[in-house]
Order: sequence, then structure tokens, then C-alpha cells
Amino acid sequence: MSIIFNLLWIILGGFFVFCGYFFGGIVLCMTLVGIPWGLQCFKLAILALFPFGSEVTSRHPHAYPSDGLNLIMNIIWLIFGGLWVVFSHLAWGIVLCLSIIGIPFGIQHFKLMKLGFTPFGRRIVDY
Repeated sequence: MSIIFNLLWIILGGFFVFCGYFFGGIVLCMTLVGIPWGLQCFKLAILALFPFGSEVTSRHPHAYPSDGLNLIMNIIWLIFGGLWVVFSHLAWGIVLCLSIIGIPFGIQHFKLMKLGFTPFGRRIVDY
């Protein structure tokens, strides 16, 4: 069932979300300073391409994703663009949840919002 939903997601706009994160990751990785944030954009791109059947979890099960260096990196992420990621996925999630048909897709935007808020210290797992 997740294959069908992933295909619908890609056809109905998920591919454009993937392209945005992918090309953003390429641009960030062109600079030495932006490589860590570019890798997080690639993580978001992978989740944006196949959100159904995937889950965002903490890298360390007993630790908050924002401890130590991850906290500093997440704060820099939020200041320089992460809030735009969070608010855009929040807005799309709310809009899609207004209709019964769009609820599964809205939930995936909320999943992307969760990863977009604190990408450092999180990983994507398939279930």
C-alpha cells in the first residue's frame, strides 16, 4: 500500500519537494562550510521522495536529538532556513488535512516538518 501512496505522492507534487531539497543540498555542498547542512537537505530529499513507509526517529534512542554538537547545528539550521522549512510543511499539512482525501498526504508533511525542525541527530527508518 505504501508503494501506491508513494507513487501518488510523487505524481501530486512530492517530486518538486524532492527536487527543492536535492538541489538545495547540492548548492550547500559546493561550499566547505555548508556540507553538514547540505547532507541534511539530502536526508530531507530522501524522505520527501518516499515518505510513506518511513519514520523519523532519534539516532540514539535514549538521547534527545539536540544534544551537544547537534544542538548547535540545529540552532544554526533553524536560523538560516529551517524555520521556512517547518512553516511551509506546517502550512501544506494543514491545507491538505482540510479534505479527507488529503489527510494521508498532510500527515507526511507533518513528518517532513518534524525532520525539518531538528534534522541533526535524527535518522529515517523504514517500517
